[in-house]
Amino acid sequence: METGQEWTIPLFRYLADAKDCVDSGAKLIHLHPRDNKGNETLDPSIVNEVVAKVQAACGVPVGVTTQEDIEPDVQQRLHLIRGWTQPNFASVNVCEAGSFEVMKELIEMGIGIEAGVWTPEDAEKLCASEMAVQVTRILVEPGAAQVGESEDSALSMVADIHRILDTYKVFVPRLQHGDGLITWALLKDAIDRGLDTRIGLEDTLYGPDGEFVEGNKSLVQAAFNLGLGRM
Repeated sequence: METGQEWTIPLFRYLADAKDCVDSGAKLIHLHPRDNKGNETLDPSIVNEVVAKVQAACGVPVGVTTQEDIEPDVQQRLHLIRGWTQPNFASVNVCEAGSFEVMKELIEMGIGIEAGVWTPEDAEKLCASEMAVQVTRILVEPGAAQVGESEDSALSMVADIHRILDTYKVFVPRLQHGDGLITWALLKDAIDRGLDTRIGLEDTLYGPDGEFVEGNKSLVQAAFNLGLGRM
């Protein structure tokens, strides 16, 4: 179980929330550091500080994002990533420009890779690359942009993604999750498949019954109540 969160510097008031998630069963933390203006950033001075403090508070591996829209220029993105010393892993969306360059850089740095696969086309692209068996895990994560808010479309798409990965015999660990209105359908499907999953305010502000939640801890607890803890 991984919890997905977003963090702003200063972050001290959020560390208790992270620890509560781990105490509730989360085994990893994925976060998006932000600068003092509230903007997501890949700046190594901020990324390293945030990750180190969360690691120290929680005692679990901590990962970050390499998202293209934070830094669209591939070379500048690579430059910033080269300054990272603290993340245990980083997510890289296969569909984004420079994704395989970023993955190669992370491998050289000894940082684990979560390869974000949003569509069957992403799965084909990853499977055709040398990175397919070098990543730490594959994130099967179609979102609202890919399937709208249709649970049936989301479940059909993840089935296609898994089928492609199986066909190519890519059996690195998989973590499945979604966002918006398809969040809980994809989480329940992940549990049924025996896969890792993740949940956090980055994905949804609502519990499985549509109720507004107070924070990440409530989402983690709801996931375990659905049966995650019996895996």
